[in-house]
Amino acid sequence: MVEGPVVVEAALNGITSRSRNPRVPISPEEQAADALACIDAGATVVHTHCADMFVPAEEAAAQYLAAYLPVVEARPGAVLYPTIGLGETVEQRYGHVPILAAAGAIRASFLDPGSVNLGGTGPDGLPPASDYVYRNTFADIAYATDLADRLHLGPSVAVFEPGFLRVVLAYHAAGRLPAGTLVKLYFSAGGYVGDGAPLWGAPPVAEALELYLAMLGDAPIPWAVAVLGGSVFDTPIAQLALERGGHLRVGIEDDAAGPANVQQVEAAAALCTQVGRPVASITDTEAILGLPVAH
Repeated sequence: MVEGPVVVEAALNGITSRSRNPRVPISPEEQAADALACIDAGATVVHTHCADMFVPAEEAAAQYLAAYLPVVEARPGAVLYPTIGLGETVEQRYGHVPILAAAGAIRASFLDPGSVNLGGTGPDGLPPASDYVYRNTFADIAYATDLADRLHLGPSVAVFEPGFLRVVLAYHAAGRLPAGTLVKLYFSAGGYVGDGAPLWGAPPVAEALELYLAMLGDAPIPWAVAVLGGSVFDTPIAQLALERGGHLRVGIEDDAAGPANVQQVEAAAALCTQVGRPVASITDTEAILGLPVAH
């Protein structure tokens, strides 16, 4: 049995609407209060989307700062990070990150090392007639990696497909994976963007996790599991990940119909206790991830 503390990440909102889940925190004040409750329940990493993403980087940064600064003031060292912004260029999509880093509001950035058709089947059971692709070119990936390294931020890496992990491993083999990296292995229980059966990624079954772990091999890269479109606790993935040395991501972003974020963090902490691993403190998290010291 693997021992050692478990990093718990809470993804507070994502694209979940109030009509979908009345418990989702939307405003900066709601996000700050929810983040503090989740940290007190055992989370050390908190991820949010700003209330209005359809704004320039400076305005998005202001929304994030309103949510994040009260948290980092009350819980120094907590690892907060935003999502990608909108824009025609990668510089625009990451434009809020340097602002947040300069303000000391974040210790992590984000890195999605690949492209994927995020969505689910339509009413007829077929892929919908959609042109949407979540697109991240190799040049975009290089930009995001270099930005995290330059700003001394630990990249939060989203792995939607096995090819995404191949890119991570290539950066690791070349000695270019930034310090503080946490790889999130995403398993699909729903379309995530849209309804229907998922048309991306792997299902949350033990065999799928074993594939990813076989790919990771002995690479010393911290990893966590998440189930998008459902509850990670309704699958074998959560306990198996803890038994194999992994970490957990929970929250309303992933389980849009689920309970309050703090309840999901409490459930994660309870499972850690059941498996015999403690929940990581902020100091533990810094050591586990190898988070860089802010400059």
